[in-house]
Amino acid sequence: MTGGFGSYLRLKKLETLDLSQNKLNKSSLKQLSALTSLKSLNLSGNNMGGALFDNWEGRFQRPRETIPVQELSVFESLEYLDLSSNALQGSSLTAQNSRNLSKLKELKYLYLSWNAMNKDSMKFLGSLPSLVYLDLSLNTLEGPLSGVELENLKNLKVLNLYWNYLNGTLPIQELMGFSSLEILDLSYNNLEGSIPPNIGNLSSLKAFSVARNSLAASLPSDLCQLKRLQELDLSQNYFEGILPPCLSNLTFIELLDVSHNNFSGTLSASLIHSLTSSWYLDFSYNHFEGSFSLSTFKSHSKLEVLQFASNNGKLQIDTENPPGWFPSFQLKVLALSNCSLNNHTYSIPNFLRHQFHLQIVDLSYNKLRASFPGWLLVNNADLEILKLRNNFLFGEFQLPPFAMTNAVMVDVSGNQIHGLPENIGKILPHMEYLDLSSNAFEQDLLPSIGDMKNLQVLDLSYNNFSGEIPKELIVGCNDLRVLMLSGNKLHGQIFPMLYNLTQLRVLQLRNNYFSGNLSNVKAKGRVLGNLALLDIGYNFMTGNIGSWIGNVTYLDILVMRSNYLEGQFQCEGISRSVYYLDLSHNLLSAPLPSCPRLQHLHLQGNRYSGSISEAFLNTSQLLVLNLRDNNLSGSIPGIIGLLTSLKVLLLSQNLLSGLIPEELCELKQISMMDLSLNSFSGSIPRCFQGIRFGKIEPRYLDLDISHEKVSSEWDYTTYFRYGTLKKDYVLHSTTEQSVTNVEVDFLTKHRSNTYKGGILNFMSGLDLSCNKLSGRIPYELGNLAWIHALNLSYNHLTGPIPESFSNLTQIESLDLSHNMLSGELPSLLINLYFLEVFSVAYNNLSGRIPDMKAQFGTFDRSSYEGNQYLCGQPLNENCSIVSPHPLIKFVDQSKEKWYSIDPVFFSVTFSTTYIIFFLTSIIILYLNPYWRRRWFNFFENRIYYPAYDFISSIVHKACAKLYW
Repeated sequence: MTGGFGSYLRLKKLETLDLSQNKLNKSSLKQLSALTSLKSLNLSGNNMGGALFDNWEGRFQRPRETIPVQELSVFESLEYLDLSSNALQGSSLTAQNSRNLSKLKELKYLYLSWNAMNKDSMKFLGSLPSLVYLDLSLNTLEGPLSGVELENLKNLKVLNLYWNYLNGTLPIQELMGFSSLEILDLSYNNLEGSIPPNIGNLSSLKAFSVARNSLAASLPSDLCQLKRLQELDLSQNYFEGILPPCLSNLTFIELLDVSHNNFSGTLSASLIHSLTSSWYLDFSYNHFEGSFSLSTFKSHSKLEVLQFASNNGKLQIDTENPPGWFPSFQLKVLALSNCSLNNHTYSIPNFLRHQFHLQIVDLSYNKLRASFPGWLLVNNADLEILKLRNNFLFGEFQLPPFAMTNAVMVDVSGNQIHGLPENIGKILPHMEYLDLSSNAFEQDLLPSIGDMKNLQVLDLSYNNFSGEIPKELIVGCNDLRVLMLSGNKLHGQIFPMLYNLTQLRVLQLRNNYFSGNLSNVKAKGRVLGNLALLDIGYNFMTGNIGSWIGNVTYLDILVMRSNYLEGQFQCEGISRSVYYLDLSHNLLSAPLPSCPRLQHLHLQGNRYSGSISEAFLNTSQLLVLNLRDNNLSGSIPGIIGLLTSLKVLLLSQNLLSGLIPEELCELKQISMMDLSLNSFSGSIPRCFQGIRFGKIEPRYLDLDISHEKVSSEWDYTTYFRYGTLKKDYVLHSTTEQSVTNVEVDFLTKHRSNTYKGGILNFMSGLDLSCNKLSGRIPYELGNLAWIHALNLSYNHLTGPIPESFSNLTQIESLDLSHNMLSGELPSLLINLYFLEVFSVAYNNLSGRIPDMKAQFGTFDRSSYEGNQYLCGQPLNENCSIVSPHPLIKFVDQSKEKWYSIDPVFFSVTFSTTYIIFFLTSIIILYLNPYWRRRWFNFFENRIYYPAYDFISSIVHKACAKLYW
């Protein structure tokens, strides 16, 4: 508003004045002092406090003004005053302010939401003698509430403290004197403890909300004494136990929300039957179980919102029994996701054919088997949100013949639907969120998508779409934030076509046939400037990664793996915000890039050579380092021990050599380490026992490496303002729209597996195979009780298998083959109940193979072959009859144990005996001529007579043939 109030001042009897959403200040109010007849004054949204609003915190920062008590005191007839959204502080409790405020003796309704009031403000407001309605929502009230703040407000009928910073327990005891209190809203605070039993004394309550706090324990039966209660919101807490059966006595309940708690047991039929006055019911996300029939609600004619979404898979919702039941209600919201819907027939609820006012429908994750329900859209022209994801729906994607102007979100991902209508953009013109991913669409991308001018999220990934990206889509959908086309058969060049999408935050185009030379890409100014996630992996991109990537200033995640990119890449050329970089399987060459800000670095399968420099390892934030399958040489620098956050280290298939540095033991958080297929020598460091290798510890729980996400979420909120408590239905984007799953290749169970997503948080392994390691296996490796895979094969390890390996209780794959291990197999290894792959083949092991029990009953002879002195099943050697080696071993049959002769002792005694025997023979032959002559005659006969006998037999056989 500009100018003065001269025209208003002549209206001496004016009773209602609305000056909201202007830029008024205290001096402006002085000009209104002549309007003493005012009964209603709305000054909301003027920012009288002159503060800045912080969208991130949702609060005003640094307000400079207090409530204009003196200026308002002239309006003694005022009954209604709205000062919300003004960034005002609470006035100080001085005698003068108290006298001025008490002049507003008729004031009954005071709105102070969206300000910066504190608890002292409540004491100050106690000077208003007639106040019955107080709204202090969205302020800065902190700490626990006490009787000091509340003692002068006992005439209140409505107290709204929604979304503050209150903590402590529920102030029910302090509210005992509020005999007229009808509405109490304490939602969105930090209250703890339980609902006290004396809640039943607030007998006038009609609406009670403690949503989104940290309250716990079971509900007291005293809650059922609130006979007048019409609205009860307990959502988003930690309440547990069963819903008290006495809740069925609250026959006036219109709104009941117990969602997002830990309630369990079955839903009482008597409770449901008593809720015939209800229009809003939400039982979602608890631990309810058993079967429940939706026909129980058939007489609830006022019902408009019904939500039963589940997350434990134990609740089964049936909509078809008894057959032919007819609902008396017309729903606006129905959410039945993940609740085993009709798990005998997997059919779409038949009662939906009689619903014509639906705005929001969510039947996701139910394994429904039916054709796409196009009739649902035809019957409900006002539909806003349709979610049918992750079912088994099939058939064509049928849309109604008219435009659905209210529809803003459709998610039918994870089905088997095909046949996208050519005029989809005309039918859904105001669509903001469209997810058709993981279906059976097989056609060119339609230009009609470009008619969706408001489109912000488009996910068509993992179908069989072909052709090029239509220009109409790029030009028409210039507000697009998320574009996901991965896993199709699209081709063509994507740059410079995408330059028009200046609002784009997420671009995922992996697994297609896109091509183009990245050396020619130019990105200046706002072009791609908002992009946070760029994934063009598994395509046919060529050239160098040019300097253009540095102009994408907000880039967080860059994935270009499995293309044909070449040349060098330097991290100095990318945005400082990038923390995830995947350039694996390209043709990039040395030197390794120095990237001090990265958390994930994947350079596997390139042409990097030379040594690993200390500058390359100068990044303390690194979580995953993947340098597999390159030509790196030299040793691992000791500085690697400074990467204390590292969880995955992959250096296999290089030319690295030298000792395994003990600095690796400083990487306590490592879960996967692969040093295989190199030329490391020396012994295995004993200090490896200090690495956690999968052990879950509380201080590491926040280090989730399974995926990385960007803030590209699409929000949609529908408010239901029936009654007194504001209820909303909030939708956020699904995780696939803002998430890149981390991929790690690791050899386990004799095969190379790609681990990605959540499994990475549980997988652990150590692979030192195919090196030149020697010495004994450290006994301390048996302390890695949480490791899942251990591979020490193809080395030169000696000595016995440590008995401590029986402590590897979580191990699934253990490979010790192709070494020089000796001794017996520890019998306690049969207690490794998760072991799936086991090999000690080609060593020098001896003795009996452990009994074929538990997992050892699944291993065949290939696990033990190449050990000459092993016996037992599954080898063919029987331990009870096997002959001992005459020089090395003998068997003590009484004890059935093998004993080995000391090889040093055996060698010395055998050599001494041989020398003595030889010298004695020479001396005898020298001293006794008779024996000497007999000895020479013996050798003469052995030399000549065999030759004579051989020739004679040949002649004899030849003559015999001639005779016959």
